[in-house]
Amino acid sequence: MMAASAALALALWLLMPPVGVGGAGPPPIQDGEFTFLLPAGRKQCFYQSAPANASLETEYQVIGGAGLDVDFTLESPQGVLLVSESRKADGVHTVEPTEAGDYKLCFDNSFSTISEKLVFFELIFDSLQDDEEVEGWAEAVEPEEMLDVKMEDIKESIETMRTRLERSIQMLTLLRAFEARDRNLQEGNLERVNFWSAVNVAVLLLVAVLQVCTLKRFFQDKRPVPT
Repeated sequence: MMAASAALALALWLLMPPVGVGGAGPPPIQDGEFTFLLPAGRKQCFYQSAPANASLETEYQVIGGAGLDVDFTLESPQGVLLVSESRKADGVHTVEPTEAGDYKLCFDNSFSTISEKLVFFELIFDSLQDDEEVEGWAEAVEPEEMLDVKMEDIKESIETMRTRLERSIQMLTLLRAFEARDRNLQEGNLERVNFWSAVNVAVLLLVAVLQVCTLKRFFQDKRPVPT
């Protein structure tokens, strides 16, 4: 009985999470992108949490709809209006340093009564806390005289590579948005060309039928009616 109790206690102890792991702090806020359909005459807002003393970059682009324009506003967690744009096709805005709280991004299509808009936007965070963690880690690993390559050089190379990779991802995302907008424009133009081509063909056929009927009427035998 004692052995069974000890085995059960050992199993429960192994299943318990380590102390302090759950309180390690909130997970880091990651970059995000979103594409949504904004109906005509409507306004839609999004809220994004941000840490303090970081950098927030917001990029948006209208990739579908007549006019390819929309109203955009960005408010701080305190309700301060940071950005206000009217009927723009795209925009890039950076907030640095950020305040801790929820930022409010609004897209307004109330000026349009017919056309809905397809909107793409992306949020990019650059937290200064990550840089501080890298600095602390580097100080813990030193002294540098024990290494063949200086830790400072390794840090600079890693940081440069990380920055270039992030910029490459951002550029690829923007290129996808441009490609989607161009494809929507081409599909719209194709629909208009097909519609008016069908109208022209129908008009030509109608004119041809009318001409044939008119010519037949001209060349008909007009014999006098016998009395």
